[in-house]
Amino acid sequence: MTREDARHSHAQASRIGLLLVNLGTPDEPTPAALRRYLSQFLSDPRVIEIPMALWKPILHGIILRVRPAKSAAKYASIWMPEGSPLRVWTERQAKLLTGYLGERGRPLLVRHAMRYGNPSIESQMQALVDDGATRVLVLPLYPQYSAATTATALDRVFAWARQARRVPELRTINHFHDDADYIDALASSISAYWMKHGRPDKLLMSFHGMPRRTLTLGDPYFCECQKTARLLAARLSLKPEQWVITFQSRFGRAEWLQPYTEPTLRELGKGGTGRVDVVCPGFVADCIETLEEIAMEGREAFLESGGKDFHYIPCLNDDPRGMAALTRLVERHLQGWEPAPEDAATLQVRQERARRLGAAQ
Repeated sequence: MTREDARHSHAQASRIGLLLVNLGTPDEPTPAALRRYLSQFLSDPRVIEIPMALWKPILHGIILRVRPAKSAAKYASIWMPEGSPLRVWTERQAKLLTGYLGERGRPLLVRHAMRYGNPSIESQMQALVDDGATRVLVLPLYPQYSAATTATALDRVFAWARQARRVPELRTINHFHDDADYIDALASSISAYWMKHGRPDKLLMSFHGMPRRTLTLGDPYFCECQKTARLLAARLSLKPEQWVITFQSRFGRAEWLQPYTEPTLRELGKGGTGRVDVVCPGFVADCIETLEEIAMEGREAFLESGGKDFHYIPCLNDDPRGMAALTRLVERHLQGWEPAPEDAATLQVRQERARRLGAAQ
């Protein structure tokens, strides 16, 4: 059923929907697919905060001519049999949340979407409404809030709402950087990894970078990353000299949030750090930034600089501890949305009454 021919049905029970939103991914690890993906991603004014009149010639004249082939090779190096890692893990998280919430008496309609790429936010919001959702909780899967991630995901939800005939009640989860369950899940995952592989000389917590100016403009992202790292270090009982926070994925010549990840890894290698473990608490699912930029490029930078042993600790992905944390997070934000039960008889009476009043369904 498309948006144009969707109609409200009086025989359909009201449901609650949950939309998980992640950043996005190309459909294939090819230059053509990367060109489409990067064009959408780098055309977002929330991501590139400079005048489009200045940016578009650079984007279309240089970046989209050079970067797609390079990025395609990187994606190909981490591509899974089922597809892009980010899409695979996000889809699994949506399916698992359906089961976790159902077992706890919360039979939600759960769908996942990508801010850039497929499935789109607009298509998944419409699918939820078509399936009977009259209330939708939107969960951008970014623990730390940023205008370039959380806000732009919500932009697309509200853009869909502007053209929708029937807009459901909406709630959003803007961040969960200091959520106790999330911190505990991260700490348990790291502790389990250390039980199996031993402990490092230094734990490096790498977060996705943002331009420095976002902090001065009032974006809370830097502060929320700092709090996540501080809480996680405390939960792991780490001393100050046993951990460090850094920021990765710089783009362009402007100053970004510091310290930078790759230079820090090189400094640690040169400084005699034997083993470094890297974890990425800003990502709930492994993706190009973690699997290629950290686990491959970061490893190479550390070992080339004299480091002896490099370990990347995976994201929570479908880890039961992480799924339990997301389940409890969703439950807290659903409070007050317990729907009144509607049995078949009640729905039939409602439909017959509506038909007498002239409704088609």
